[in-house]
Amino acid sequence: MAKKILFHTLGCKLNFAESSSIEKKILEKGFERANANETPDICIINTCSVTEVADRKDRQVIKQMITRYPNAIIVVLGCYAQLKPEAIAQIEGVDLIIGSQNKFDIIDRISTLEKKKTPEIIHTQRSGINKFNASCTRGGRTRFWLKVQDGCDNFCTYCAVPIARGKSRNDTIANTVEQAQLAVEMGAMEIVISGVNIGDFGKSTNETFYDLIVALDQIEGTFRYRISSIEPDLLSDEIIQYTAHSKHFVPHFHIPLQSGCDEVLSLMKRHYKTDLYADKVRAIKECMPNAFIGVDVIVGTNGETEEYFNTTYQFLKQLDISQLHVFSYSERANTAALKIDHKVNSTEKKRRSDILHELSEEKRIQFYQSQIGRKAEVLWEERKKGNIMRGFTDNYIIVERPYDKSLVNQITQVTLGAFNEDKSALMAE
Repeated sequence: MAKKILFHTLGCKLNFAESSSIEKKILEKGFERANANETPDICIINTCSVTEVADRKDRQVIKQMITRYPNAIIVVLGCYAQLKPEAIAQIEGVDLIIGSQNKFDIIDRISTLEKKKTPEIIHTQRSGINKFNASCTRGGRTRFWLKVQDGCDNFCTYCAVPIARGKSRNDTIANTVEQAQLAVEMGAMEIVISGVNIGDFGKSTNETFYDLIVALDQIEGTFRYRISSIEPDLLSDEIIQYTAHSKHFVPHFHIPLQSGCDEVLSLMKRHYKTDLYADKVRAIKECMPNAFIGVDVIVGTNGETEEYFNTTYQFLKQLDISQLHVFSYSERANTAALKIDHKVNSTEKKRRSDILHELSEEKRIQFYQSQIGRKAEVLWEERKKGNIMRGFTDNYIIVERPYDKSLVNQITQVTLGAFNEDKSALMAE
């Protein structure tokens, strides 16, 4: 009988893309995916380590898998495995720990894995992390994730991702376009362009992200691209103008800000000031008035006084944006932020987080309200609640309608109607 495998992935969309790619190649070797009522022979846990909360979730999941499947081989991959392999090794029942450089090697090792009294650790220091593993995988019935870049060279003071993921690197444009073409041939209706710092694309091949999106846009077909996240200083006016008039790129931008206070941005060693960020928002709205703009913000980072937080709040309040993604600062080992004075306690972090979450909901409701009455193209998803199905417009508005199986993974034009009962979506008319 074929051995059963179970994947559990935590963290970012890039992790999910990589897990899906690894799983696909393992299944091609004759393994089978364990169903909900089956006991797996091998559990592979792809971890995140962006915050202490993420580390805690990693440990919880690892221990849960060991308890639930005591005879299964337990493999731990990902950023937590790269940053804290010794801590994972202390968890009784783990068999193999693989850092960032060698995570895809599990595909070739899968057939020879066995239970061990002492876990094996395969680990490379950051300076040795240089592999780029291409990935374009189905993230659901309607969406594919195209990995275009990995790693980061920025070393923002609060962030451990460059340590966990290694140097910025990428595949060639030609190979990346080939991956996207295959996804379209497999029926992709939406391809999400993902990576750690995608605007840095081209460092290892002497190409540019702008060149990449132009090349991707030449693929024929009825589908769309969504840019997952791009740093404001790497989002050139040229990129904005091109996406506004492209065949396939949608009016949706996710732009990390992290702080709306220039003093805090300096402490974070970000590569821009608030005036540049505001200019990017204005540039997008001038050529794409209905664009959705999501913003990452960190509260309570070392050095963020109450005055600095209030500056951030006022800056965000006046920006023409659609939604905030709010994170509370978490100390990460070996990061420069640990040396910054003025620590913010957990109670104050929560207060600031609550304030920005409330502002985020105000912004989202306001943006949705502005779209009522417009015609929009919606890509419908398989997931449903009761007899209601959901989909996303090109500018990332959630839309609901009565369930119709024939519409799954189809794009249809609708008129955006009123809010649903809890105001989480607009109703399709």
